Amino acid sequence: MKEKDIAIVLDCGATNVRVIAINIKGEILSSHSMPNETDEDPEHEGGRIWDLDKLWGKLCKASTLVTNEIDTDRIVGVTVTTFGVDGTFVDEHGGLLYPVISWQCGRTAPIMDNIDQYIPLEELYEISGVFPYAFNTINKMIWFKENRSEVLDKAYSYLFIPSLLISKLTGAFKNEATMVGTSMMADLNTRNFSEGLLDSLGLDEKVFGEVEEPGSAAGKVLPLASVLTGIPEGTPAFLAGHDTQFAIFGSGAELNQPVLSSGTWEILMTRSKSFSATAAELKKNLTTELDALSGVYNIGQNWLGSGVLEWFAKYFYPELKGDERYTEMIKDAELELPGAGGVSVDSAFYDDGSSVNAGTIKGLTLASNRGQLYRAFLESLAFRLREGLEALEAAGSFEAERIICVGGGSKNKLWNQLRADICNTPIQLIDQKETTVLGAAMFVFSGAGVFDSPEEARNHISYNPQLIYPSGNRAVYDQLYLNYLESKRN
Repeated sequence: MKEKDIAIVLDCGATNVRVIAINIKGEILSSHSMPNETDEDPEHEGGRIWDLDKLWGKLCKASTLVTNEIDTDRIVGVTVTTFGVDGTFVDEHGGLLYPVISWQCGRTAPIMDNIDQYIPLEELYEISGVFPYAFNTINKMIWFKENRSEVLDKAYSYLFIPSLLISKLTGAFKNEATMVGTSMMADLNTRNFSEGLLDSLGLDEKVFGEVEEPGSAAGKVLPLASVLTGIPEGTPAFLAGHDTQFAIFGSGAELNQPVLSSGTWEILMTRSKSFSATAAELKKNLTTELDALSGVYNIGQNWLGSGVLEWFAKYFYPELKGDERYTEMIKDAELELPGAGGVSVDSAFYDDGSSVNAGTIKGLTLASNRGQLYRAFLESLAFRLREGLEALEAAGSFEAERIICVGGGSKNKLWNQLRADICNTPIQLIDQKETTVLGAAMFVFSGAGVFDSPEEARNHISYNPQLIYPSGNRAVYDQLYLNYLESKRN
């Protein structure tokens, strides 16, 4: 009998959807990706949604390509990871009662601003730990209550996006803890939905079902799903969830080791055995989510990262595409000195991810060029990283020896050097680039019994860490960072 040593991970990001086959050594055997994008909500003018059928179709196509390149008899299991907060209500057959409202949709911003009508913000924050972002799941619940109450009346279940996709694979309706932890409706101490918060919103807790842990069995691949994906019928499926949590675990981070997951979002988090969610943490913009392991919390800050840079690239380097575009952008920015020729970018471009936010670019002259602009964006994002790091260190009473950087943004050599210079902290890169997929696979291998625990699975991975140290530009950036903080206060 062949050794079963391959996990299939369906990884749905805001920019790309991917399917990856990975083995117990962390080696990627096959990978295919396709671009992802939101669609306009046909039921709400100006709204943005994820078309689940389109999303599923792309994943099926990518999965078929992957399974054609590997020995499918070696597949031990399959799982799904996605961005957080998004999901929707379904009927008893799994049919959507409303499209999946995207975190990029602006309809919920006024709701978050007026959340005190339902529950005092500080009480909500103390229970859930989640910073009051406009896109949080709780705001979508209120939107349904106020605008589409018939959806709630008909709902058989609410499923987050990973669970919607697991349902297509297996027919199961199961939500998972790390996704619940992003909703602003969880009680972090119980790793479940807060009964008190659901009561405050007038929501039936039965609709959300039992919350299960990462690595829990979620059924087996159905015949139709097998035909569509190429994954053998009967293959066990296991629960995973929010990509950030699995990226952190997959990075090899131990307790109090900050990890920067750099993708569409910059997510700086540290794994901790305790947390505090008081007015003091709220003022520091800290958010706390549930780690992939029970009893551990992820304390951090979020802001838009590559999502902003992709907007910049689209409009300022339109003649180039793909890797060629970013190679040219980095080359142009490397020619500029620290401070980007006096050009600076304020944090309103990326601080809360709202599409209605208006950022400001300062210092432009007739001599300014696009290389300076790109460097200014990278510098501003690195300033934001230092700001977040200082907040985490204060909240956790630790001093970071290094920042582990993972995700697509970790491939940008200039950005990494700027991070090291501005934070005055070494940036650690690792050989394992696909840490979200790697982390999720560890829970597949554990769930399937290949290893006794996800930690044991992680011990079999070679990370080969490489450090990028601060350069001689550190002193210059200390003053520029003070200027950045002053501009935020003003």
